[in-house]
Amino acid sequence: MEWLMYIVLMVLLFVMMFGIGFILNMLMKTTWFPMVLYVVLVIPLAMWTMWDSSLTFVGNVTNYGFVDILIAISGLFGAYISGKTIGYLRVGGYKMF
Repeated sequence: MEWLMYIVLMVLLFVMMFGIGFILNMLMKTTWFPMVLYVVLVIPLAMWTMWDSSLTFVGNVTNYGFVDILIAISGLFGAYISGKTIGYLRVGGYKMF
């Protein structure tokens, strides 16, 4: 039953980052801004909220499991796909994107 919860979380983060990335790409006219924003802001902020000051840096980094990494990668993939979608729409001649 736990794997179903993780799969739903991965899909939810993918769809959420795709939607946010798509809207940011339309508003800011940049293709890769959501992906950079995810790597520079979202991942470090998530790591900071779960940081344990009693552990070393290596101890904190190794504290994350395989499922945590998969969830982060699914969000990054959603941001990447939003950039590719906007790129294809711009090449296709859609001026509003």
